[in-house]
Amino acid sequence: MFLDALIAIFFFLVGLEIKNGIKDFKTAIVPIVAALGGMIVPATIYLLINPGSHVWAASMPTDIALALGVLSLLGKRVNPHVRLFLLTLAIADDLFSLIVLAIFYGNDLEPIKALTTLVAATIGFLLPLRTHALQKVIKVLTPVSTYFIVPVIVIVNIPLNISISAFTSQTTVAIILARSIGKILGITLFAWLVLRFGGHAKIGMKEISGVATLAGMGLTVALVIADIAARSEAELDQVRLGLFISAIISGLAGYIWLRRTPAQL
Repeated sequence: MFLDALIAIFFFLVGLEIKNGIKDFKTAIVPIVAALGGMIVPATIYLLINPGSHVWAASMPTDIALALGVLSLLGKRVNPHVRLFLLTLAIADDLFSLIVLAIFYGNDLEPIKALTTLVAATIGFLLPLRTHALQKVIKVLTPVSTYFIVPVIVIVNIPLNISISAFTSQTTVAIILARSIGKILGITLFAWLVLRFGGHAKIGMKEISGVATLAGMGLTVALVIADIAARSEAELDQVRLGLFISAIISGLAGYIWLRRTPAQL
């Protein structure tokens, strides 16, 4: 019950961030479309490797807290617009993930799970707050989510009883490749296409590729989806393992990539 309450607060904050973050569609079009690519390509790769699996959507979400946390370690080494691009992309990613959750997993949602995910996010999005009040609530809840809720959800989901065979299972391998490679391909390709057709971004393609690499870090929302979609405890543990491995790979690779990419101010 306590964990359900934390998940509800997390998704309530997601709803608030979606409401606050995607205002000017014209300037947000590149990261929004990139986010879509960063979901379609990983899901496709996952299903090519592990066809028929019900947990394919766990390969899609980006973790805002983790990605921004790694980015913050770089400090002034990166263009400040990189953070805004990543934040917009992650918020759009959360919105698309909620839509996927509602459409493809609605029948799998128990009443409690529905309340702690879709309903909580919807309340956050529809809450009639003025911009100042909305931003104040986000400012209060964000550190609670980043430093308490997300770590608790991650710790609870650490795969402890993992067999050696789980590291080479189709599910684990599919998650790792879909996230660590699919995110880079999908986000970079879709962003490039939007830019070619007249879109504008204040960061270059090298920086977008770095953001795409960090976007492979996906735990919180992906773990919730996996918990809802997995058909067995063994499958759930394999998804968890894949998510943890891909988060480590993506976090390290994204940090190194952006650290070595000169800020294009």
